[in-house]
Amino acid sequence: MLITPSANPLGAGFGAGPSAMFRTVWHHRSLIARLAKRELVARYQGSLLGMLWAVINPLLMLGVYTFVFTTVFQARWGTGEGGSPQFALLLFSGLILFTILSDCVSRAPGLLLENASYIKKVVFPLEILPVVVLTVALANAGIGLVILLLFHLLFLGLPPATVLLLPLVILPLSLMALGLSWFLSSAGVFLRDIRQVVGVGITVLMFLSPIFYPVSAVPERFRLFIHLNPLTPILEQSKDLLFWGRIPSLVDWGLVTLAAWVIAWLGYAWFTKTRRGFADVV
Repeated sequence: MLITPSANPLGAGFGAGPSAMFRTVWHHRSLIARLAKRELVARYQGSLLGMLWAVINPLLMLGVYTFVFTTVFQARWGTGEGGSPQFALLLFSGLILFTILSDCVSRAPGLLLENASYIKKVVFPLEILPVVVLTVALANAGIGLVILLLFHLLFLGLPPATVLLLPLVILPLSLMALGLSWFLSSAGVFLRDIRQVVGVGITVLMFLSPIFYPVSAVPERFRLFIHLNPLTPILEQSKDLLFWGRIPSLVDWGLVTLAAWVIAWLGYAWFTKTRRGFADVV
């Protein structure tokens, strides 16, 4: 079992300050990498194609959504310029980013229960478990983005140079996913029904996010609800970088990142405050 010599029940002495979560992640970076690698290998271990499924799954997803939305529903993005290939890639890009959040949030309520041995039998930095899940989600997203860029090159030509700035958009998304994961993983120990609520919430959030449609397609009277969705600016900025070659407003990006950092900090602080009661409940 993997442990770190300096780990202790209170998160390696880092407390719950605004920068504590970053120090915790950095301090346990090697352990996080090993656990993430182990989870990736275990996910495909024993299957005939092994790690190839990490490539096949996003390809199948891209093919199915392309057929359903461009052939069955005959959907177009905005003015329809670019045709079916562009719509498929726009949709795929949104799903890749949304899956980073949904993978983390959907696993969070049962994450500590799945690793109960770390709570009961070993001194282990429990706060890194959501970081491990995020690392795996980012690895899978990276594979999806490589596939997206290859298809962009094949059907639409060379992607704009602004694609190199995409990690800046993924940063606030990752912070938001971490904050929600810390909160939900802690809450899931005490409230077992929360997993069902989260499942429904993820589905609702997916359809209220501009993944399958642009914000401009939403009737004016309902756009406020779409703009209140914290994923909306992230998804819109990612499309600007990947397809339109536009650099998002620095102010808008800064506000989104600040909000995501606050969510991450609050989630981490909540986790640190409640972790003392985990062993009594699990």
